Amino acid sequence: MEQTTENLAPAGGGWHCSHLFYSFDRYQLAQLTPTARQKVEEDFIAALDPTTPHAPTRMQTWIVSGHKADFGVMLMDPDPLKVDAVHQRLMSSAAGSVLTPGYSFVSISEISEYVPSVEQYGERLIADGETAGSPTHAAKVAAYAARLGEMNRQRLTPDFPAYQSACFYPMNKKRKVGENWFMLSKAERNRLMAEHARSGMAFAGKVSQLITVGIGLDDWEWGVTLWGKNPEYLKEIVYQMRFDEASARYAEFGPFLVGYVATPAEVVRHCRINS
Repeated sequence: MEQTTENLAPAGGGWHCSHLFYSFDRYQLAQLTPTARQKVEEDFIAALDPTTPHAPTRMQTWIVSGHKADFGVMLMDPDPLKVDAVHQRLMSSAAGSVLTPGYSFVSISEISEYVPSVEQYGERLIADGETAGSPTHAAKVAAYAARLGEMNRQRLTPDFPAYQSACFYPMNKKRKVGENWFMLSKAERNRLMAEHARSGMAFAGKVSQLITVGIGLDDWEWGVTLWGKNPEYLKEIVYQMRFDEASARYAEFGPFLVGYVATPAEVVRHCRINS
């Protein structure tokens, strides 16, 4: 039976997500005529234009700091082939002849099993010292219930924030003797992740976070995307959250790629493609 793209959408209501990082081949660029360079620039901008009908639902380009990559692209859509088509379109264009893919991470957005229900949130407040049935307890539970739907929508089908600074890294939970996350009870994992979440809440209004799942799809289990109002906030949140037991004892981290949100035309100018 012919596969339809509807069959490829995540059953949980999330989106497919890819983080792609590339570098420009300066030697190949130097061999091009001015006309050929102009074609590279035009094709590059066209392939990464988020306003075209063939673009995924979410597409964002970053200028990447350091030598790991020159630029990155973050893509999200219910259809994984629509996401991958951006890479294929870019590499088959004139720009592809001067690009070197450096790193990618393929994942899916989801609502984590550690996101508490309204009832679990109420129980957590009591465990933290609130009196069950008190006006304060009731008000906090009602406020959480009111915002839970929007928070879950942002976890599944996020709007990218307006922050310019961005960072991506993959991570795993350990399976070492004495430090095996997957041998802990659900209650203990919930306790550790609740502590971790409280640390992140201190950065509300400064940092926006998206966790996507690469289990069964890529080499690492999770991908973490952070956007910050200032790059220093990215440093601070990662530093602070590493003191939480869920991170300090059980987490393993892959490469960090940090950058700044930019249009494809700004990427071209910054990387001096026509200089």
